[in-house]
Amino acid sequence: MRTAIFTGSFDPFTIGHASIVRRALPLFDRLIIGIGHNERKQYLQPLEERCQHIADLYKSEPRIEVKTFSDMAVQFARREGAQFFVRGVRSVQDFEFERQQSDFNRRIAGIETVIFFAEPGMESISSSGLRELIHFGYPVDEFLPKG
Repeated sequence: MRTAIFTGSFDPFTIGHASIVRRALPLFDRLIIGIGHNERKQYLQPLEERCQHIADLYKSEPRIEVKTFSDMAVQFARREGAQFFVRGVRSVQDFEFERQQSDFNRRIAGIETVIFFAEPGMESISSSGLRELIHFGYPVDEFLPKG
């Protein structure tokens, strides 16, 4: 069984994230959306809300599981028996960061990384950007998946 993990804080889960999930799903038998939690970070939405929202989006897709973790993504991937990480890249900076992470993950755990480039028009959509818009009262529904 080909299992992949797509990790992030997903605060909030954007149409860019949904695009990655949609495009990755045909490649794997099981896709785990892993919501990371770092006690040192401030989040807009509580972990439970993020988890429930994403689970609701994919409730009709049995190959998708939504889980949380608070350790290293590579440790989470090992526990879940994943052979692949799924990552999205919007820019050259993202690519370089993901390349370095991929190298470490392959060396320490033998887990490969599959990269999806952002679809045209989604390159500037980020959770941190949306949090900023939300903070200033700007409506962001157009950037969030419908479900």
